[in-house]
Amino acid sequence: MHNGSAHTRLLSRARLACLTVAAAFVATLAACGNDSGPTVRVTIRKGSSFREAAESLSAHGIVNSARLFGLYARVRGEDRKLHYGTYVLRRSLSWGQILDAVRLGKGIVHQITIPEGFTIAQITPLLVDELELTADSIDAAVRDPELRAKLGIPTNTLEGYLFPDTYTFPDNATARDAVRVMVERFEKVWKPEWTTRAAEVKMSRHEVLTLASIVEREVFRNDERPVIAAVYLNRLKAHIPLQADPTVQYALGKKPGRVLYKDLRVVSPYNTYLNAGLPPGPIASPGAASINAALHPAKVPYRFFVAAPDGHHEFRRTFTEHEAAIAMVRAQKAALNAATTRGSKATPDSVAKPAKDSVAKRP
Repeated sequence: MHNGSAHTRLLSRARLACLTVAAAFVATLAACGNDSGPTVRVTIRKGSSFREAAESLSAHGIVNSARLFGLYARVRGEDRKLHYGTYVLRRSLSWGQILDAVRLGKGIVHQITIPEGFTIAQITPLLVDELELTADSIDAAVRDPELRAKLGIPTNTLEGYLFPDTYTFPDNATARDAVRVMVERFEKVWKPEWTTRAAEVKMSRHEVLTLASIVEREVFRNDERPVIAAVYLNRLKAHIPLQADPTVQYALGKKPGRVLYKDLRVVSPYNTYLNAGLPPGPIASPGAASINAALHPAKVPYRFFVAAPDGHHEFRRTFTEHEAAIAMVRAQKAALNAATTRGSKATPDSVAKPAKDSVAKRP
C-alpha cells in the first residue's frame, strides 16, 4: 500500500511537470501578437462550448491550434466563460488578446440588413433588437435637425435617406451612430450624374427620392421599375392625382397589402387620392435601381396599371382600357382562388399568397 501511494505521487508529479512544461510552451506561442494585419469575421454561436469556439477560431486561421489554444485557456483558468456573438478579429493578435476578446466580448459586431422599401417604422425594430437600443432613441436620431439641414430635407424625419444595405455596427453603437452611417451610405451611393439628371428633369433630389420610394413600394419585377416611374410622371404632367396605394398605406401606418375604399378617406398630406402631386417626402428607403428609374423613366404613354396574380403589372393608356384590364385581372384572381380552394382540401398549406395590389387604378 505504501509503495502504491508513492508510485501515485510520482505519477502526479510527472503529470504536473508535463503540464507545466506544456503550459510554458503554449504561453510562449501565445505571447506574440500585434494589432495590425487583416481582420477575420468569426461567429461564436450561442450555447457553444469553449472547445467549439476554439475550433471555429482555428478554422478561420485566428489561432493555429484549437487544442493548444484550449490548453492555454485552461492553464489560465479562463476556459469556462464565453461571450457569444460575431467578432471581427485580427489574425495577428496574441492568444491572450484573443482569449480576452471572446471572454469579454471585445470586437463583437452586429450585422443588420435593411431591405429596399423599408420605412423607418420597419427599420426601428431591427435596430432595437440587434443593437439593444430604445425606440425613443432611434426616433430622436431620425429627427436630427443637423442631418436634415445638411441634406436639405423639408420633412421632419430622415425617411427615405436611410439607405437600404447590409451594415456592420460595433457593439456599442448608439442610435445616432447607426443613423449617421446609413445616411452616409446614401450620400456615397448618390451619384453626381444623378444630380445633373435631376436638374434636367426639373426635380429636386428630395422629389426624386419621393417618387423612387413609391416605385420601390410598388415594384414586383425589376424590369418594371422604369415603366411604373413613367406612369406616375405621366400622371403628374397631366395633373392627374397619383392615386398611389403605398402612400395611403404610409399615411395609415399599414403594411403593404390591399387598400380598401374606406382607407382612401384618410386625411393626410401623404394621401395621393386626396392631394395632387407628390407627397411631402419619401414613404420608404428606395434602392439605387428605383432612384435610377425615377430619373430615367421608360418612354411609354401609360397612365394606369393594375397588378396581376403573378405580380406583374398590366399597363394601360386610357381609363377605358384600364377598366378592361381590371376585369381581366379580377377574373384571373377568381380562377386562382377557386383552384386554390379546391387544392386546399388535399393540401391545406398550399394556399397561394395574394399578389401586391395595384397603384393608380382609379382615374
